[in-house]
Amino acid sequence: MTAARTRGRATRGRSSRTEEVQQAVKQLILERGLASGDPMPTEFELVEELDVSRNSLREALKALQAVGIVEIRHGFGMYVGSMSLGALVDELTFHARMSKRQGRDDLAHLVDVREVLERGLVEQVIDRGLASDTAELDEIMRRMDAEAAAGQVTPETDRLFHELLYRPLANPIVNQLLGAFWDVYRTLQHDLAPVRQEAADVAQRHRDIYEALVSGDRSAAATAMAAHFRGIRERLDAAHDDSGA
Repeated sequence: MTAARTRGRATRGRSSRTEEVQQAVKQLILERGLASGDPMPTEFELVEELDVSRNSLREALKALQAVGIVEIRHGFGMYVGSMSLGALVDELTFHARMSKRQGRDDLAHLVDVREVLERGLVEQVIDRGLASDTAELDEIMRRMDAEAAAGQVTPETDRLFHELLYRPLANPIVNQLLGAFWDVYRTLQHDLAPVRQEAADVAQRHRDIYEALVSGDRSAAATAMAAHFRGIRERLDAAHDDSGA
């Protein structure tokens, strides 16, 4: 028992030290005004400057790399990382799969969150008068109509439509967050039974959103967005039923 306590205290001590070194590295990046992609000091320089052991530094750098703060390019050095929600995608995907085994449905909860987010975003685009230049959205809508006529709207076209809706907001975090939700949804769809959906219906729901945006009709946009997500929930329910969930 005493040995177990000793090991536990040692583990907590190492964890605490690693967290301290992580904070020190992040503070160094901020104080030096480094940006994403900028080179960082070498491992040797960090050991000297932060007055830490090589092992503590390596553990800290490994943890920072996992969350995208540091990028280690073997043979080239260390760089400040770019913002990524990859870790969030992995975590949400795992817990959604686990929730299904426990009789919950976190995928449906994610769809709820995405709907709230997208309804608010499309209203912002309309309220701020940012829907004047829709050339790219026009083109993607034509592509979706063509795909629907051929029998299937591709996931790539669907995703691009939603990205272009909110591009006028010039908010990179929006694209990252919606992309994360999209990645989780597409990954988890492979766990479900395939559901037949009419491509024309999919295209029409998107066209309703598109036309409401172009006309600046806030109420119509909210109604169209609600119908769009109602269709997603119906497909999820049908897929769960077919899977025996």
